[in-house]
Amino acid sequence: MDSLSSTPATAPNATSADGPVAQAVAKRRTFAIISHPDAGKTTLTEKLLLFGGAIQLAGAVKARGDRRRARSDWMKVEQERGISVTSAVMTYDYAGCTFNLLDTPGHEDFSEDTYRTLTAVDSAVMVIDAAKGIEAQTRKLFEVCRLRDMPIATFVNKMDREARDPFELLDEVEQTLALDVTPASWPIGMGKSFLGCYDLIRDRLILVARSKGEKPDEGELCSGLDDPKLDELLPGWAVTELREQVEMARGLCPPFDLQAYREGTLTPVYFGSALNNFGVRELLQGLAEIAPAPRPQPTAERAIAPEEGKVSGFVFKIQANMDPKHRDRIAFFRLASGHFKRGMKLRQVRTGKQITLHNPVLFMAQDRETAEEAWAGDIIGIPNHGNLHLGDALTEGEELHFTGIPAFAPELLQRVRLTDPLKAKHVGRALQQLAEEGAARVFKPRLGSDWIVGVVGALQFDVLADRIRTEYDVPVIFEPTTWITARWLEAEDAQSLKAFCDANQASLADDHDAQPVFLARNTWHLDDAAKTNPEIRFLKTRERVY
Repeated sequence: MDSLSSTPATAPNATSADGPVAQAVAKRRTFAIISHPDAGKTTLTEKLLLFGGAIQLAGAVKARGDRRRARSDWMKVEQERGISVTSAVMTYDYAGCTFNLLDTPGHEDFSEDTYRTLTAVDSAVMVIDAAKGIEAQTRKLFEVCRLRDMPIATFVNKMDREARDPFELLDEVEQTLALDVTPASWPIGMGKSFLGCYDLIRDRLILVARSKGEKPDEGELCSGLDDPKLDELLPGWAVTELREQVEMARGLCPPFDLQAYREGTLTPVYFGSALNNFGVRELLQGLAEIAPAPRPQPTAERAIAPEEGKVSGFVFKIQANMDPKHRDRIAFFRLASGHFKRGMKLRQVRTGKQITLHNPVLFMAQDRETAEEAWAGDIIGIPNHGNLHLGDALTEGEELHFTGIPAFAPELLQRVRLTDPLKAKHVGRALQQLAEEGAARVFKPRLGSDWIVGVVGALQFDVLADRIRTEYDVPVIFEPTTWITARWLEAEDAQSLKAFCDANQASLADDHDAQPVFLARNTWHLDDAAKTNPEIRFLKTRERVY
């Protein structure tokens, strides 16, 4: 992961700072939303789309019928459970900027998808529940962002419910995450008395009517805390409290520093209620003004500047069956540089083959439209039939290997049992596709006919069984196995690795990339194998570099 922050030599084919690529790149904002489960991340995602004009009606995740279908939670299992289990991409325009918004799974059982997604964005919005503060998964995802020195804006959500004191929340963010904090907006009351948010950056109030789903009104504007209109729009207690708290906040917190934010050492904090549309406009405007344009992307060879003239980029996600009727597979491709045009031929570095991109797509969750063009920072979908893998680099010819796309060894392993033995070939194909997505690790033991599936969290087994049944029409059951964990095997000497594999066939398997994997029965088994074979590396994390 150290290569993430490296900055090798300069780009050989950079364009001028005022060229068309540079101008288009400057308007891009590619960011992810991260949070602990139930902090309101998907609701905030919808409201950002609502304010951005991308949708006309927000779908409430906990509502019924058609209103339940959140735009970013498009999978059947997500709609049934009311959780996000896969990252979704949504592109829309606002305030002269093109936003590429990636909504990530909050549940820790699906965190690997989130980790990969964070390699494809330039900044993040961290959503915190106002009553709960920093939670375990929030901290974990923040640390991943910190490895990349990623700028983070914080949105304290659910201020319309009973919440903790705003100063206490600011202090917790500062102390727990070792970040400087500066409030970018300030809540007016909380719980049932929550009336809205004051914009500290622009020193103004836009009072918006409470609204859960429909297009929010433009609101009434007050300029400055001394504006008499403030006393007309708010009750006396609220005006007094607001003026006192804002004065205190400005005295206790450092002023906003754009450089510190861009370096990942300071976070602007926005308060609000995504459900009621409060604070969302301020966050969206803030992202347009302060979030970074596409940043250089690391490769093993050099840093790729987004303004370079030639197209390059990498696949950070594979999603099968976004349209179940067509059994499709879409590779999510982050453009690292250049101006892409439909029909371009790009070189797949791993295989050396030329690929013509006839039907690239732009996303609105599972909805899509043909992408006639795209620029560095954009994310496009490439329909494919398994020829593109996670981590693949596509370029106009240069040999580049993008770094920092992780794969994690699973900690939970189960055997796949078919309820219909005649569908053995079908289950193999389904498992291979799900493994190529990164939804799970799939291992074929060297001895025996079983398939072994490995995951990070137990909930993934339920989701995988549901997807295999509904998307591939193959009912399966996951059962306990004698293996407890898996490790990828590497060695400097190919002969040493072959000798170890030949001597340990009963504990060997191959993953979907045909990489050798050691399956351990218990901790002692793993430790003993590593101790007695020091020339072999037993890898818990493997970086995909193709």
